[in-house]
Amino acid sequence: MAVLNKKKSGVSDEIPTSSMADIAFLLLIFFLVTTVFPKDKGLAIVLPEESEQVQVSQKNILHLIVQPNGMVEVKRGESQQIQTLRAQEIEGVWRQEVAANTNLIAAVKTHPDAPYRFMIAVLDALHSANAERISLQILEN
Repeated sequence: MAVLNKKKSGVSDEIPTSSMADIAFLLLIFFLVTTVFPKDKGLAIVLPEESEQVQVSQKNILHLIVQPNGMVEVKRGESQQIQTLRAQEIEGVWRQEVAANTNLIAAVKTHPDAPYRFMIAVLDALHSANAERISLQILEN
């Protein structure tokens, strides 16, 4: 009678978990290093250096008041007359006004309840009209 010794083979039917944490850690590091985060986009505006405040005559200011409904109220200097326009029409108005007064400054005043995109539309129109002197303000009630 022969007795067969069954030797255990080196192959196991269990999943090795001893190196699982190492693999997860290496994958985490790999994805953190190789991930590219998008850069925040903002307004491309060059701000002036810190300096003293200068008084500007009202005749050199074109007030552009951005309303919550997207319309823009245009007021010329000290005049009480208000013209209501769409943001796309600001470019033509700016070109016409700056031809008459080369010292003109665009004072963009945005209503606190107005969506951000309406102010950006006005700034884009001014940029298209090559406006260089722009003042940004929040409309105070």
